[in-house]
Amino acid sequence: MKNWYKLDNAAKIFPGQNSRKWSNAFRMKLSIDEEVKPEILKTALERVLPRFPCFAVKLKYGFFWYYFEKNEKSAPPIKEDINNICYRFKYNENDRFLFRVYYYKNDISVEFFHALTDGNGGTIFASTLVAEYLRISKKISISTNKFVLDINEEPKDSELRDPFSYYCTSKVKAQRSKLNVYHRKSEKMPLHTVSCITGFLEVDKVLELCREKGVTITEYMSALLIYVHYNIQKRENKHQKDICAQIPVNLRRTYNSDTLRNFSMCYQYRMNPNMGEWTFDEILHQLSLYLRYINNEKQLNAMMKSNIGLEQNPIMKCLPLFIKRAGMFIGFVFTGERSTTTLFTNLGVLSLPEEMKPYIKKAILYAGPGLLNGARVAAVSCGNELALTFADRYRDHTIEREFFRELVQRGLHVRIESNV
Repeated sequence: MKNWYKLDNAAKIFPGQNSRKWSNAFRMKLSIDEEVKPEILKTALERVLPRFPCFAVKLKYGFFWYYFEKNEKSAPPIKEDINNICYRFKYNENDRFLFRVYYYKNDISVEFFHALTDGNGGTIFASTLVAEYLRISKKISISTNKFVLDINEEPKDSELRDPFSYYCTSKVKAQRSKLNVYHRKSEKMPLHTVSCITGFLEVDKVLELCREKGVTITEYMSALLIYVHYNIQKRENKHQKDICAQIPVNLRRTYNSDTLRNFSMCYQYRMNPNMGEWTFDEILHQLSLYLRYINNEKQLNAMMKSNIGLEQNPIMKCLPLFIKRAGMFIGFVFTGERSTTTLFTNLGVLSLPEEMKPYIKKAILYAGPGLLNGARVAAVSCGNELALTFADRYRDHTIEREFFRELVQRGLHVRIESNV
């Protein structure tokens, strides 16, 4: 294993955003058919982590950039779960690992600081960990696939490199998003607390609804999220601002990459409520056309170039890290979430090996709460169950309530699970 790694291009911004109030983090939870035994989970983690050397690291402060250094500890401590997910990461806690492993009753959860990986890489790690737990606990053989890696296999260079620098070839930079969009605000919950509300739906019923409109699940749910914000803002009877949905896209599919590090970009669809009255179907049609127009390799590469161009700027390269960090933090405070109203991220289908399926009862992906964004949504489907999870720092749950009510009115059965 290498003793140190550069942060990938997407990861470089996250330490600069980190504060005592907030970290950019996310969580993957898998529920199994038995109560989790922490001693077995600890053994499984110690067996799995060497297969993911880019996760077995701690964050170090260099002169020009942060970097990852090999963590001398065998694995982070296993902890009993807490009610409030994705609270901030402090680099000197958790034996200095940048991911946390929790258990509670039948649940195994892994939280990741976003500098380490994205939702796809985190899900591969969590799925591989649960597979190894089941091998030990059930004394069964489980095959491997794209979400469950062979822990006896040597890590590949392609899994560990910075994919942004490797694949970016564009000479054109994509334009940055404009600021000043609508945010649904109310009284905030206490610091480091978050409400999580998950709606479980039947995948086949959701697909049937989407096929009637000729759209994908991501397009349908993102449009519905915008429609809910549109109606809420309209009732507030104030100056109507643009509503913008941030929609991450997994670049591994476009570039046939197997990286375990960050490799996603975010599309941003904006609608202007001042153009007139909008129906849900109009928003859905516009959003679907936009995503299909912009979802191509050249556009994605230009988006990569915009981010890499800043990193490669000669002046930026020469600045010491303490100046870069101050600049990134100030930039995030003044621009961070001001260009987006909400977020919808869809991992897609979690395809687990057949031997695992009888023991997996549910899978939930959690986007960490935003600082301004109310109710950020993460989706994952496992078997015939689609889990849509809202993470929110505000006490008011109008967005969540109206979103699920709209789905029920469209004939879908929704089962709700919440920590509030």
